[in-house]
Amino acid sequence: MLNQEQQIFEQIKKANNILITFSRTWNGDSVASALALFLFLKKLDKNVEIAAEKYEANETISPEPKNLFSFLPSFSEIKNGLENLRKFIISLDITNAKVNQIKYKLEKNSLNFIISPKEGFFTEDDITSSTEGFKYDLIITLDSPDMESLGKIYDNDTEFFYKTPIINIDHHSDNEEFGQINLVELNAVSTSEILFSLFDSYSREMIDEDIATCLLTGIIYKTKSFKTSNITPNTLMSTSQLISMGAKREEIVNRLYRSRSLNVLKLWGRVLARLSGTLDNKLVWSTLSHIDFIKTETNKDDLNDVIDELIVNIPAAKIVVIIYEKISPGEGRKEGDDFNYPSTGLVVYSSKNIDSSELIKEYNPIGDRRLAQAEIKKPLAAAEKEIIEIIQKKLEKLPL
Repeated sequence: MLNQEQQIFEQIKKANNILITFSRTWNGDSVASALALFLFLKKLDKNVEIAAEKYEANETISPEPKNLFSFLPSFSEIKNGLENLRKFIISLDITNAKVNQIKYKLEKNSLNFIISPKEGFFTEDDITSSTEGFKYDLIITLDSPDMESLGKIYDNDTEFFYKTPIINIDHHSDNEEFGQINLVELNAVSTSEILFSLFDSYSREMIDEDIATCLLTGIIYKTKSFKTSNITPNTLMSTSQLISMGAKREEIVNRLYRSRSLNVLKLWGRVLARLSGTLDNKLVWSTLSHIDFIKTETNKDDLNDVIDELIVNIPAAKIVVIIYEKISPGEGRKEGDDFNYPSTGLVVYSSKNIDSSELIKEYNPIGDRRLAQAEIKKPLAAAEKEIIEIIQKKLEKLPL
């Protein structure tokens, strides 16, 4: 009987066209592991593509901006949607008439085919239509707890996901094991670490400098450059081996952690000045006014770095909440204006085993278990009081 790793490579061997996809939050481990797998499968001469829902900056805060990982090899290969997933076929029965000429004409919203017979004539009964099978015959999902986390990639083509074999690779305990093959390693700190073991068992010689760099990026991202408490001996061993294979550790660290602007540091200072905690600092939060963003010349996307620093520097925190004043595009506001803008955004990050979206479900959040966000139609001060009371009551009922 084949073990799990052998089953995975057996499915890959059989597949003609492979799709790699991951969560719409563009988690750093997701992006890095997807690129590593893409490069590895290319070495196996496989037709493979990567697609993940496009992050729209005006809709939501992504845990990490996409361009943060643009230094990784083949980053530009990531598509934002599924193209030509199925072919639509129009068939013409030529038993009773032969074709002499075929033309087509686009008229408004209609595509008209003009077929001239050589002899005889065609009737409506000679025409049939059908759809061909899906473009991909294997899906590999990475670092994604469920299919809903894939966003529009899944929502727009659910039939494709139900009719195509799925290999699901992840390290989170809340993974729903939705694949036909589920490689879920709870002891791994990242999906990239799982892939390294998978690649290594198949052929270490195939792990080149680019693949090693992608895998090490995923590990460094998930461990906050080895500052988190979940690092294992296997993590350190994998890291050492990847560096010996040519992984560019210095470049990765510089790109992810040593390139923060002075403006972001100023924003970080304002967050620290208003930092509060309760439940023995298992719940920590801070607030930001719109003026804070103006004075520091930052925006809500810069909150990614702030949350990252809070996670690393407050190890006791299970829940990190940033509550910030929102202002709609085109609505100007300057320092000294004396009014409360009645809309507040919130970002909730949770450690494992706590569902962020469940903590703020009253506000119809978007995101996933790790990072959820929402909007409340209240001024900042009133929103802070209400949000923290709701979250605290829920946390008091959980084993923290």
